Amino acid sequence: MTRFCRTSDNACMPNLAIETHGLRKVYKSTVALDALDLEVREGEVFGFLGPNGAGKTTSVKLLLGLTRPTAGAGSVLGKPLGDRDARARIGYLPELFRYQAWLSAREVLALHAALAGLPSARRHAEIDRVLEAVGLTGRDSERTGGFSKGMQQRLGLGAALLGDPSLVILDEPTSALDPVGRDDVRGIIREAQARGSTVLLNSHLLGEVERLCDRVAIVFKGRVVAAGSMTELLGQPSVRLQVSELPADRSTLAAFGPLADEDGWLVIRPLDPARIPDVVAAVVALGGRVHAVDPGRRSLEDLFLTLARGQDAVLDEVAA
Repeated sequence: MTRFCRTSDNACMPNLAIETHGLRKVYKSTVALDALDLEVREGEVFGFLGPNGAGKTTSVKLLLGLTRPTAGAGSVLGKPLGDRDARARIGYLPELFRYQAWLSAREVLALHAALAGLPSARRHAEIDRVLEAVGLTGRDSERTGGFSKGMQQRLGLGAALLGDPSLVILDEPTSALDPVGRDDVRGIIREAQARGSTVLLNSHLLGEVERLCDRVAIVFKGRVVAAGSMTELLGQPSVRLQVSELPADRSTLAAFGPLADEDGWLVIRPLDPARIPDVVAAVVALGGRVHAVDPGRRSLEDLFLTLARGQDAVLDEVAA
């Protein structure tokens, strides 16, 4: 990831692929976006979350230069919102799209490659690359009218990845996919990140976001109400165990991390979730019996619901 240092305080910070301050959009009497403050770092997969009507779609339109803000300012890839050079370096998969049914998958991608300005000499190889990346190799000559919704989704993802864009904006990229397809898309997104793209991911599948994103922002009524890494938002991962017949000497378990007794549960915090089976095995090796195991960190869904209901309560109180 590219980094720069601020000469004022010598603090090294990542470059920002997206930065907005007080971004506001009003349509007549409707406030679609109130005051969006957002920072997305170069090279990260960033989750952009919120309930329906929170302002996510309006935010994306502003970032893409499809509409202009009523107030506030922002930049994308170091350029002001709507800059044509920046827009040429963005790949976008909208939530709702449809391709011409009479075109083949390769023809759709060829059209998008031409619109993106890819040099003619590169187009064939680049189309082959994205077809393989999204799992459509061998289906490229088929007309899109015969594609399932999942195959359409894969094709749209391929179009968004043409030319290795600096920024990829994905709106519900796994909504039409089965679990195997969702796992494939996770791999595709990680590969795009490895190739240097920043990815802004909007999804209602919070489990997918939690597994995939480096940081997230949760927006409600046009404002960011929480932002940060998973650890910052959800706390350190941990494990709680209900055990019996455990000897007093717990030094073996202490090697996994700090131990605590909380309401009859043995807690190790922090703990890499991948080490939970090792902890259970160590308890058994000491002669202990394990009655229950509970990964202790709250889920992103829990946080999302808490914030959404809390914001609703605040609005209800103001209205009263």
